[in-house]
Amino acid sequence: MNLKQINCALELASCLNYRRAAENLFMSQPALSYQIQSIEDEIGFLIFDRSGKGSALTPAGAQFCLSLRKIKDDLKSAIEKGKNMSSKYSEALNICIPMRSCIYFLPQIIKDFEKEMTNVALNIKFIYDESRLDLFLKGDYDILFARKNELSRFHNIKTIHIYDSHFYIIMSKTDPLAKLDIIKSSDLNGRTFMIGGGSPPEMIAVQNRIIANANVTTLNCPDHETALLNVASDKGIVMTPGFTNNHNGEFLWIPYDCPEYIDCVLGYHKDDEKESTKYFIELTQKAYENIKWMAL
Repeated sequence: MNLKQINCALELASCLNYRRAAENLFMSQPALSYQIQSIEDEIGFLIFDRSGKGSALTPAGAQFCLSLRKIKDDLKSAIEKGKNMSSKYSEALNICIPMRSCIYFLPQIIKDFEKEMTNVALNIKFIYDESRLDLFLKGDYDILFARKNELSRFHNIKTIHIYDSHFYIIMSKTDPLAKLDIIKSSDLNGRTFMIGGGSPPEMIAVQNRIIANANVTTLNCPDHETALLNVASDKGIVMTPGFTNNHNGEFLWIPYDCPEYIDCVLGYHKDDEKESTKYFIELTQKAYENIKWMAL
């Protein structure tokens, strides 16, 4: 199936009228019918039901066109990246970032990198779900911001320490705890304490200790964004690692008194000897030096 056929199927799926679709595609109606028939012959099922007036998507066709639209978007992106590479760059460095706090330093890192590595296309992708690790291990990304515990079991991956991410209690600026410089377990008595949302193991251990020792009511949240919404709605407070901080100043982040922390690293492939990889790591290490003033 080629791009022309994809465009034909998606345009007909959009307007469900052969004549109008053919006009929009600047082709004849018989030519459009031929392209649709060719696609259906290739994939082995009907996309369109031609029994009534006009045309209608079959159930299989509706699902197929949903996937086809994503394929077209991915193909368009691949073509654009290819054109950019062929016209300006001789190499690409692909970075995967799941940590919100990385955004704070990223603009300057990009500026410094591109000033020196003018022939390297720096591609940044933000992926917050667990697919980021699989994509990195497959080689889709050269560098991954990660927790050290995520990568330590893979012998073909090297890690570079960036910073220690401590734990914080997030609250609204009007919360009674806002006057404290550091929060202890006893300060949480009588409070609603939000948990869940795919918390890292290091933080789960701290949360469990709070639940066991403090008189708190727990509220489960499916993700970090829902927890922040609940904080804004005065439904409770939540613990979070410093690396989730986007530094927009909307909430108060007060350190929690505990020895645990998360070792945040850059992971890269053991056999990667590219100068661009080394330089990006060097710039990132430099950016994260002397950052005690930040909630990390």
